[in-house]
Amino acid sequence: MKSIYIFGHKNPDTDSVCAAIALSYLKNQKGENAIPKVLGHLTKETQFVLKHFGVKEPDYLNNVKVQLRNVHYNKGVMLNEYASLKEVIDYMQEKHCTAVPIIDENKHLKSLITLKEIAMLFFETSREHLHTSYQHIVNALHGTEILKFHDEFDGTLIAGSYQSQTFIETTPLSSSDILIVGNRYKVIEHALECKIALLILTNNFTLDKNLLELAKKNHVSVISSNFDTYNTCNQITLSNYVKTLIVNLSPSVVHELDYLTDFVEDAAKKGFTNYPILNKKNECLGLIRITDISHYDKKDVILVDHNNLEQSVPGIDEARIVEIIDHHNLGAIGTNIPINFRSMPVGSTCTILYQLFEESHVRIPKDIAGIMMSAILSDTLILKSPTTTEMDKKVVEELAKICEENYETYGYKMLKAGSSIEGMEIEDVIYQDFKSYKAGSENLGISQVITMDFENMKEHLSEYVDKLNQIAKGNYKAVTLFITDVVKNGSYVLYNEDAKTIIEDSFDISEVEEGMFIPNIVSRKKQILPNLVEILERRS
Repeated sequence: MKSIYIFGHKNPDTDSVCAAIALSYLKNQKGENAIPKVLGHLTKETQFVLKHFGVKEPDYLNNVKVQLRNVHYNKGVMLNEYASLKEVIDYMQEKHCTAVPIIDENKHLKSLITLKEIAMLFFETSREHLHTSYQHIVNALHGTEILKFHDEFDGTLIAGSYQSQTFIETTPLSSSDILIVGNRYKVIEHALECKIALLILTNNFTLDKNLLELAKKNHVSVISSNFDTYNTCNQITLSNYVKTLIVNLSPSVVHELDYLTDFVEDAAKKGFTNYPILNKKNECLGLIRITDISHYDKKDVILVDHNNLEQSVPGIDEARIVEIIDHHNLGAIGTNIPINFRSMPVGSTCTILYQLFEESHVRIPKDIAGIMMSAILSDTLILKSPTTTEMDKKVVEELAKICEENYETYGYKMLKAGSSIEGMEIEDVIYQDFKSYKAGSENLGISQVITMDFENMKEHLSEYVDKLNQIAKGNYKAVTLFITDVVKNGSYVLYNEDAKTIIEDSFDISEVEEGMFIPNIVSRKKQILPNLVEILERRS
């Protein structure tokens, strides 16, 4: 069954992480193979929530780009180095390919042989030596087995085409030689007496009783060819082990975890058509051709708590979005096919998920109820944010019953655990919950930190502003950091220096200063983002 990755936005908060876990649980209960993922490090608050309810942290997902393992390449197309040249040619025709990876018994790549190389080898190399098996020779000559004393031959190939006496007098024979000859009694008798390795009789000729006994006595293997001498000499070349003909010992290879876009770019530079594809163990998996790149399976994903490309995982444009569950404004994201899209003006994605559980008649277990309740309390600041709806309140009460928690007591404990920034680098504080937006032609960055200890941050105010200036330079028209105090019901604001008038106009402040407290501003979605976007769009 194909996997579906479920994840929230970059710089994940409690709602995005818990929503991914809860929805994965629901999907799996309905028989799907859903896997929760995160796109960044978990906040202290989220870590507290998962630990409190005994829920495993999701694994990190760095991207959803198409990898070569998703491409419909020629899986399993390869031959052992002891295959015959005839087998290689027949295999190419069967698989409709112009190259075949050659492997050893451990599936490790030995070479890549192409049709062009076979043609060159067939016409340009010496045919005086043969290294192959008895059975390969029988197959190449459409022959008949008469006597078999050896499984393999590695010797000189000789055609008995001279007059009998001349051949006997001028051609010395050894125990490794392979002789091709027609109905020539004296030559055959001489060869058998010399105890050659293999006698090949042309035109379906066979041995009489005396010669057969001599061959048995001297352990000479015998095969009868279906062809005449000329064609036998040509066809027997096809019986050689392909390992004896290998010329390309270091072919350009790719790995199944390589990205398709990188492969296309690299292949354009190299100009090759065929590439053996390997796994982590360097075992050959098959052959990928440049013509295969248009046939691939996209990774199936479900987005929760966001619907904006800029906030999603790298490579999202290469994935197949099958569903979106969100409670934010609609962003710039599109799909090629109709999808399930559930968007509601509620305080948390997990409020929507509660409805999905009810609609699916799936019971919510205690641990899942606990993290869903935590997500709603986090996003609504314990139901005090202006984003809070009656539905949020109702769902929190129901989930609190299931997980057996007093949601207010637990909520303050959760926020306190997550609000500590002690020991954190300034950059980490800013990017802990940082989101990018488009406002007209301008880029906007909004970070929000919930803490009850702004006084400690104040000591490093200039360093925070310097970092915001650095982030904004060349990338954003405005970058802001709102430090929200739930107890005081408001936020302190920091901003890049060029955004001073933007902040003033957005929040109707006559003379704003870094670190100024703005009362009743606690919601990024309903209070911070709309105000900033309106001013930026008006100015762009």
